[in-house]
Amino acid sequence: MGKKGAGAFMGLINRFGPSILPFADAATEELPLQRLLRLALFQVSVGMSMVLLTGTLNRVMVVELGVSAWLVAVMVALPITFAPLRALLGHRSDNHKSAFGWRRVPYLWMGTLLQFAGLAIMPFALLVLSEGSGPFFLGPLAAALAFLLVGAGMHTTQTAGLALATDLAAPEQRPRVVALLYVILLVGMLLASAVFGLLLRDYTPGRLIEVLQGAAVVTIGLNLLALWKQEAVNHERAKARHEPAVPFLEAWRSFSSHGQIRRLLVVIGLGTLGLNMQDILLEPYGGEILGMSVSATTTLTALWAAGMLAAFSLAAYQLTRGADPYRVAALGALIGVGAFFIVVAAVPLESTLIFRLGTGLIGFGGGLFAVATLLAMMAFAQGDQSGMAVGAWGAVQATAAGAAMALGGILRDLVGLFAGWGLFGEGLSGAATGYLAVYYLEIGLLVAALVMMVPLLREGGPRHGGSSRFGISDFPGA
Repeated sequence: MGKKGAGAFMGLINRFGPSILPFADAATEELPLQRLLRLALFQVSVGMSMVLLTGTLNRVMVVELGVSAWLVAVMVALPITFAPLRALLGHRSDNHKSAFGWRRVPYLWMGTLLQFAGLAIMPFALLVLSEGSGPFFLGPLAAALAFLLVGAGMHTTQTAGLALATDLAAPEQRPRVVALLYVILLVGMLLASAVFGLLLRDYTPGRLIEVLQGAAVVTIGLNLLALWKQEAVNHERAKARHEPAVPFLEAWRSFSSHGQIRRLLVVIGLGTLGLNMQDILLEPYGGEILGMSVSATTTLTALWAAGMLAAFSLAAYQLTRGADPYRVAALGALIGVGAFFIVVAAVPLESTLIFRLGTGLIGFGGGLFAVATLLAMMAFAQGDQSGMAVGAWGAVQATAAGAAMALGGILRDLVGLFAGWGLFGEGLSGAATGYLAVYYLEIGLLVAALVMMVPLLREGGPRHGGSSRFGISDFPGA
């Protein structure tokens, strides 16, 4: 009965998927929809871990466990320290030697085990940290190890998974495939937020252990299902496993020798900083400055996510029709600049509607920028360098995003403190000054990214021509 039910469900997906699922026509005969959706499950496990690290555990550690906020901030930031190694991970997976000729599967599995290990020990580490039992260093050390393991697993899994998707997808289908993978990541984050919030509504230490260890088991299950029979046995690569691998620095020099790549990485860093410094500030801004209720500020995440989904749709639609990815990325940065001006204008206008509009546009601009820059980077992969390309993009993007959140909070507090002392004059002594300083800095960073993009726009980026169909049947022009 189980097999019949699963077969019937996948039959419905195959029959109706292209009409109702975003980017479902990313599938081809070589990469059918069922296989593509199964591969995308690794993004669900990554999204679940992201929600745990930056959302659920953040609140539980501060409120329920009584851990100092500065220590929580350090723990949440620890996984970001692994992000710069993503280019190295991608290179290692490009050149991995195995008896089966596999390159991506071993790294997907290694990342899965790291995620599992971190989540499995995390509840006990947090309880030791909060209760202070044992030597004073034991709690922080155990918690740091758990967060590092989860972070290392997330980055390894996502780098290898995106590289595998690049290997499997035809060049003209990659915009749709990348958009689909990011939709699944977003959906996974939203579902995980709802489920964890429901399960931890009545918090107890025992419930925390159950939730985190359950997440560890779910991670193993999702990633096993995602990688099962995705990468074929390659006898040619298996025979060549004793040949010496290309050293990372040599491979990096070869990969980055193209003049556009280094400039593109700078653009990715500046743009990501400009689009993410407000990440932990929008909800406090809405509550403290605009007087929004808790329930009202919680809708901001949904508005941001809706903007991201719309951006994925537009990016895939344009790029599969041969649009220049640099122009799509520049459009995302321009929309981001406008979005922050709108958010700033919400204060003198005293309008929560304007603020919500700006929040949605931040998500929209960020989605366009992320997808377009990733596809531009992937296009530079020559031969077996897709892991290097995805890893380089991920290293810069993840590092910049983590740094942006930390810098945003620090800058708001410092400027707010100086404003309260009256250093900027009476007109700028209000609570909004710290927030506005961050938003104006983000505008400056996005403008700097646009200036850096001018030579890229003149030269033009790689194009992804393809079919005229898109993944949402009712999208204009589809």
